[in-house]
Amino acid sequence: MSVVAKSRIRGNFEGWKGNGTYELENGQRWEQTRYRYRYRYKYRPKAEVIRRGGRHYLYVECMNEPIEVRRA
Repeated sequence: MSVVAKSRIRGNFEGWKGNGTYELENGQRWEQTRYRYRYRYKYRPKAEVIRRGGRHYLYVECMNEPIEVRRA
């Protein structure tokens, strides 16, 4: 397991959007690889992308579980 990026979500975060794309303040963009919808609002939450077992996961401070992502 390794940390790929530590940043914040740019602007408003409204949870997992089904097949959303998330932009970090460091300029990286990540998109969900599987459908998941869960609403939670937070402005500029802390975010971390972790690589584990060849896959990437986006952890956002206000969400209970990460989402699998790929670089957009």
